[in-house]
Amino acid sequence: MQKIKMTSTRPYLLRALYDWIVDNNCTPYVLVNAEFSDVDVPREFIENGKVVLNIAPQAVQGLSLENEWINFNARFSGRSLPVLFPVKAVIAIYAKENGKGMFFQPEADESLPPPPEPPPSPEPPPRAKPTLKRVK
Repeated sequence: MQKIKMTSTRPYLLRALYDWIVDNNCTPYVLVNAEFSDVDVPREFIENGKVVLNIAPQAVQGLSLENEWINFNARFSGRSLPVLFPVKAVIAIYAKENGKGMFFQPEADESLPPPPEPPPSPEPPPRAKPTLKRVK
């Protein structure tokens, strides 16, 4: 059987859940791993390496939920700022009003080097030949 590499389901689920939350008159929030490479969010709003962003249609301009990237303009403390982050950095999408939504499994940050190979397991010492001992 041939292996077929498929794209991630994450961007498709994000778009579907975004629509579902908005269709139910709730406010979609995304929880983003701000320590992921190429995350461009206002640093003063990051807590414990994460940032929560309101992506409701009335809170952002030019929202683009693509397969690899999410970007939009939003107001932070009265300033309009661009926001850009990889889809892989999204930890969760949920409704502010009731918490309904989905958490995602962490994905590797491909800009980081791969983890080192584990050291080979030590080989067991060679076994000596069995010997018999006379017992009286």
